[in-house]
Amino acid sequence: MRLFGLLHCSLLALIAAVCVALCLLCRRRPGTGRPVRLALGYGLAVNEFIWWIFRYSHEGVHLVNLPLQLCDATVWVEFDYFAGIAGAGMALLTPDLWSPWPTYPAIYFFLAHGGIVMVCTVLVFGRIAPLRPGAVWRAFGLLLLYALLVGLFDAFSGANYMYLRTKPHQQSLLNLLGPWPFYLIPGAALALGLFWLLWLPAPQRRPRSVA
Repeated sequence: MRLFGLLHCSLLALIAAVCVALCLLCRRRPGTGRPVRLALGYGLAVNEFIWWIFRYSHEGVHLVNLPLQLCDATVWVEFDYFAGIAGAGMALLTPDLWSPWPTYPAIYFFLAHGGIVMVCTVLVFGRIAPLRPGAVWRAFGLLLLYALLVGLFDAFSGANYMYLRTKPHQQSLLNLLGPWPFYLIPGAALALGLFWLLWLPAPQRRPRSVA
């Protein structure tokens, strides 16, 4: 797949269009929020289980192919919105595909990452789960903690989850941040900046009034 070629841009446009349509649906018809949320949630879960069956039946289970990437975590768990859109959104913009389109691994990549962006966008901008005050710092703290744990696992196993040991093969923003390990610090600063940019337009939960 050519980066920002016709196919890549078409997939990005399709994901964005579905996000906008579902957000408008949930805001104009609040009763649809629950079925939309459940459909997206179950769809992501089923997609993950099918992928695990496919991948591990072909590769077996090894230390380097466990579901420990950041997007694997955001499929299941206020952290989802920031890490999910920032992480999965960046993956969609600069996909690190190891199998050509339209093979199943490439289709799964866009289903999983596009699904994460859809779920996080609909939950927040569809006003199903508005953000709480302090959400940015809680999410960033969880990101650093998760990166620390994954980094220790990478060092032990030789894996490269979250690209903490080497940069992705495909061009990405990490390529502009210097060599390893120096790109990790500006990478964290970039993540925090993206989190704040995502916070600015997001609907927020109103604090409870004190009687």
